[in-house]
Amino acid sequence: MPVRFIALDIDGTLLNSHFEVSPANRAAIAKAARRGVEVALVTGRRYDFAVPVARQVDAPLTMIVNNGALVRTKDGEALLRHLLPRETAKRVILATAPWRDATVVVFDRPSANQMILESIDWEDPTRGGYYSRNRQFMAAVTPLESCLSEDPLQVMYTGSVVAMREAEITLRRVQFAEDFTVAATVYEDRDFSMIDVIHPGVTKGTTLAEWTAARGIAREEILAIGDNHNDLEMLSFAGIPVVMENSVAELKQRGWHVTRSNDEDGVAAAIERFALAEATE
Repeated sequence: MPVRFIALDIDGTLLNSHFEVSPANRAAIAKAARRGVEVALVTGRRYDFAVPVARQVDAPLTMIVNNGALVRTKDGEALLRHLLPRETAKRVILATAPWRDATVVVFDRPSANQMILESIDWEDPTRGGYYSRNRQFMAAVTPLESCLSEDPLQVMYTGSVVAMREAEITLRRVQFAEDFTVAATVYEDRDFSMIDVIHPGVTKGTTLAEWTAARGIAREEILAIGDNHNDLEMLSFAGIPVVMENSVAELKQRGWHVTRSNDEDGVAAAIERFALAEATE
């Protein structure tokens, strides 16, 4: 069965270690799109943080962002939203008080006040660079929970691997844990981790399933490529799951196809093998 849909993670997958989309990856995506394959970036990034990556690719792209909480076109049209109820977000914030300085509430807003923190340390050695790149979207509100005038997309935590592992354990043990989904992204080599709390039942995989079903695309026609823990459900759903050579160990132990690393055009290699090998121009 030919591939009709390609789902691509961004960080550690489509982007190389210089945070660029390589010429080979760009060419493979454009080639697949010309042949009628729908290509989606499926990422934990916010839409506005994913757009600069999308602009490196000369092809129409579907943007499944915030770990599945939001679907937009490359041009910004909202297609699907799964917001986190504000009362749940408030309970989450209050239950994770020890990590309040690492907590961000993310809203689906045009630009300003998308990302709300209780305080912003622009010189933070771990987060300062990310803050600077997203300065136009950020604001500080005290106390943080008072920002919840509407339902957010997510509550997000960033920090060291150990700190975020402790935060994740706390989130999974709260009595109302069934009221939200936890998505973790871990970069052991950088000692950096992100935890996203989103709408209950929502993952990259569930939104991929919802979106492709609406498009009349069977799971056997889906090629998905990823590298981290938050890609698990997406890869489990896809008929053709492919993990990067640089993937976390958990994904490589599942017997799925393994492509080359993100610094060796692994995305292009997988697209050529599984989506283009049988096709003709």
